[in-house]
Amino acid sequence: MSLLIYNLLLPFALLAMLPGALRKLRDRGGSWSSLRQRFGLFDAPERAALAAISHYDHRLWLHAVSVGEVGVAIKIIAPLLKRNLEVAIVLTTTTPTGHRIATDFAAAQSGRVAVLYSPLDLPPVVRHLLTEISPRRLVLVEAEVWPNLVTQAGRLGIPVSLANARLSHRSERQYRRFRFFTRPLFAKLNQILVQEPEEIARWSGLGALLDRIHLTGSVKYDPEGRAVSADQLALFQTLLSKLGIHPGTQRIVILASTHPGEELALTKACRDLPLNTALLIVPRHVERAHAIAKELATLGLSPVLRSALNIDSETVPFSPQHPLLIDTTGELNAWQHLSDIVIIGKSFLAHGGQNPAEAALAQKPVLFGPHMENFEPLVKLLQDSGGALQVPDLGSLPGILNGLLEDPARASAIGTAGHTALTRHAGATQRTLDHLLGL
Repeated sequence: MSLLIYNLLLPFALLAMLPGALRKLRDRGGSWSSLRQRFGLFDAPERAALAAISHYDHRLWLHAVSVGEVGVAIKIIAPLLKRNLEVAIVLTTTTPTGHRIATDFAAAQSGRVAVLYSPLDLPPVVRHLLTEISPRRLVLVEAEVWPNLVTQAGRLGIPVSLANARLSHRSERQYRRFRFFTRPLFAKLNQILVQEPEEIARWSGLGALLDRIHLTGSVKYDPEGRAVSADQLALFQTLLSKLGIHPGTQRIVILASTHPGEELALTKACRDLPLNTALLIVPRHVERAHAIAKELATLGLSPVLRSALNIDSETVPFSPQHPLLIDTTGELNAWQHLSDIVIIGKSFLAHGGQNPAEAALAQKPVLFGPHMENFEPLVKLLQDSGGALQVPDLGSLPGILNGLLEDPARASAIGTAGHTALTRHAGATQRTLDHLLGL
């Protein structure tokens, strides 16, 4: 009954969402091909990619929404391909930025990974794609449990795993509010791999079967596989030197995964930093870079776009008036390794926050605002260990930031504590693989 009601309401919901989806398609660099793929219709490149994996008997379908989830999926896929030469992967993603990162990863996997845009959760669409891919199992990353996708997989005898399962208190409250729909859905999952011990009871309380819930820790927070390429770091150091920025001489503050309005507000808060402090801005959605540059111009700043900076660029004297605006994808982790302090976006002017784990794993002191609702267990872990500082409001940020810049020993201690706290998740990737392969 709950599925019937969902399918009756779904077409109306999709129509209501269509204008916003088309705007995002335009603004975030999507294409009409990506829209066709939502209905299971593929052009020649996608068909060739599916044909290349068709002879593998062990095909897995992993679904990841955007950049963060794709990063988790890649951490699972890379060792899986090495461990089992008979496995091939279909990796679906929802956003253009996630799709670009997935495509770059797939290009180095010798034709064993096919990247597609995720289908709409319409019964004929998902059934068609499940039949065409014919995976041994479907792996949903973090929180993407779609009713028709899960139901159709079950009807075709395809086990469904939820890997690196994420359940914030806010999500739990929402699921409980709609438990008429969610309880039957969660009961269909064959495997739920959770990040924290307390989540076992919470998932069970939402309808998941207790014997199918397993504690693995967080793949995202697992130090394994997080190493940054030495060549990439060397390239970025060269690019910084073109702006007269030299790590160790200039202090580097990164605004990481910022959302609309935060770039301007956080940059204003950073105006009174020591003159030898360089500012790097990494927006959550890089397609906003030119709009951000216009906003910063109102402060008298002339940001340099990362895409315009290369090893042949002319070196200019360092100036705080020239912040570096990163308008390329998949580079945040490496930039954080070259920083001194990381400020997490979506935590001051929006709700939910962004993931601070990469910065903590890079042993950098992490600052975030009052709104980190989507990462409550991680925030508590970092704060309890002294591995991060939560700033109550924008007005308090300059003083706290200046204090850390003037006390490098304290900043270093915070970074070390954050890294140490996340070692509890060491081995999570391996445990996740063991469960997936043992299903």
